[in-house]
Amino acid sequence: MGLFDGALGDVAGSLLGGKGGDAQELVGGLLKQFGGQGGSNNGLLAAAMALVQQMGGLDGLIAKFQAGGLGDVVQSWVGTGANAALSGAQLEQVIGRDTLAQVASQAGMAPAEASSGLAKLLPEVVNQLTPGGSVPANSGALLQSVLGMLGR
Repeated sequence: MGLFDGALGDVAGSLLGGKGGDAQELVGGLLKQFGGQGGSNNGLLAAAMALVQQMGGLDGLIAKFQAGGLGDVVQSWVGTGANAALSGAQLEQVIGRDTLAQVASQAGMAPAEASSGLAKLLPEVVNQLTPGGSVPANSGALLQSVLGMLGR
């Protein structure tokens, strides 16, 4: 884990109530899996985090998926079991074509590429930000810190 990953893990640990080791592993793993390879992955990770914030944080994102008929899917990401898959078409149905185009622009990629990438990334982002199967009370502060570290 690099210096950036360690710093992000430290912030996550403090924001998640001092559970430093677990939070460092969760957030560091997310960066390693999706953000540590440079290029469009970094932009997509930052855009995914910005999308979560734009939707009203984790609670707002969960509500948006529930209203879009995918409550069981999003709950699988929050819960401790396996994450249900999400397709690009389902993602577009929930967040809308305009929002998806905005995310694609932020990530510096075509909407179809962003849709596909976010459909793979978003379940893991939500999963990593909901340790123990529930949304932390201070998840908004964690999102702000992660976005700040990603330069967004």
